Amino acid sequence: MNKLKSMSKSWIIILVITLLLTFVQLPYYISSPGMATELAPIVKVEGGSKERGSFSLTTVRIGKANVVQYAWAKVNDYYEIYPEDYIRPDGETEDEYSNRQLHMMENSKEQATVVAYTKAKKDIDIKYNGVFVMSVIPGMPAEKVLKVGDRLFSVDGHVMKSSEEFIKYVSTKNSGDTVKLKLERKGKTMEVKVPLAVFPKEQTGEQKDKVGLGILLVTDRKVEVNPPATINTEKIGGPSAGLMFSLEIYNQLIDEDLTKGYKIAGTGTISYEGVVGRIGGIHQKIVAADKSNVEIFFAPNEFGKTRIDKNGEKILTNYQEALETAKDIKSDMKIIPVNTFDEAIAYLEKLPPKK
Repeated sequence: MNKLKSMSKSWIIILVITLLLTFVQLPYYISSPGMATELAPIVKVEGGSKERGSFSLTTVRIGKANVVQYAWAKVNDYYEIYPEDYIRPDGETEDEYSNRQLHMMENSKEQATVVAYTKAKKDIDIKYNGVFVMSVIPGMPAEKVLKVGDRLFSVDGHVMKSSEEFIKYVSTKNSGDTVKLKLERKGKTMEVKVPLAVFPKEQTGEQKDKVGLGILLVTDRKVEVNPPATINTEKIGGPSAGLMFSLEIYNQLIDEDLTKGYKIAGTGTISYEGVVGRIGGIHQKIVAADKSNVEIFFAPNEFGKTRIDKNGEKILTNYQEALETAKDIKSDMKIIPVNTFDEAIAYLEKLPPKK
C-alpha cells in the first residue's frame, strides 16, 4: 500500500512539473504539419460553378514554444524549431507578427482574384492608393526614418502605383545614394530623405549584394470584380495559399470543372502576373496533404533554379523538397511542379476525368 501511495505521489509530482513547464516560454517557435482545407466553402463567387472534386489549401501550425513542446519537437519528424528572430524581426511584437501575417493573406487573396478574373476575362477594376511600409529591417537606413504604417506616394518625384514600381526604381540605385520620399503618417504629409545600403545576406539569401532602404512594402489597392467574390479565411495568415485561391476562383468562374473529380491541393504565393513563388514549410504541407488523402499536389518549381545560402550550401526548390518528403513518407500523391498559374491550368486541362 505504501508503495502504491509513493508511486501515486511521484506521478502527481511529474504531472504538476509537466503542467508548470507548459507555461515556461522559450525564445523559439515550433512549426508542424497543419491541415488540407477545402476551398469551396471558403471561396464564393456569385453564381459560381460547382465541382466534382476539390481544391484545398495546406497549412502549417506555428507558435511560440514552451519546454514541453520544444522537447516534443526534438523527437518528432517534420516538427521544426526556429529561433525567435528567424520568425519575428528584432523589435516586432507577437501582435505585430500576427497582423503582418494577416495582411499578407489579404494581399494574397487580392492577387489571386486579379489573376483568376483576368484569365477568365471577367470584369475587374483596380484603384491604386500608394504603398504601405509593412516592416522595417533593423540596422538598415530606413529604421531611423520610416515607421510601420507609413503610406509612400512618390520616390524622387516619381509617383508610385505599386511596391513593384518602387522596388524597380530603387534597384537602379547604388549603396550610399539617397532617395527623397513623399509619405503620409497618421494623417500628416511629409517628405524625408533616406540613404540606401546593402542588405544583410541573411535577409536576402543571395550571394550578390542587394541594395535597398530596408523596408517591406505592400501595395494599397482596391480591387472590384464582377461577378462579386468573397474569400473567408478568418485567422489564417501568410501568403502561401495564393496559387490555390486563384485556381478555386477561376474554376468557379468558368463552365468546365478543372478538378475533374480529384482531390487537389498545393501551395505557393501568386504574383499579379501569375508567377508562383516559394513558400516555407513545404515538408509539413506534404505531410498534411497526404493525411487528407490528396491525390495531386502543386509545388512551386521556382523555374528549376536552386539557390545558395550564406554558408555556401545548396537550397533545393520547393518542388525538389516536396518530392523528397513524399518519398520519405511513402506517399502516392502526384507532385506537380508549377512555375506559373497558366502552367497549373494547362496541367488540369489535360488531366483525364477521374472514373
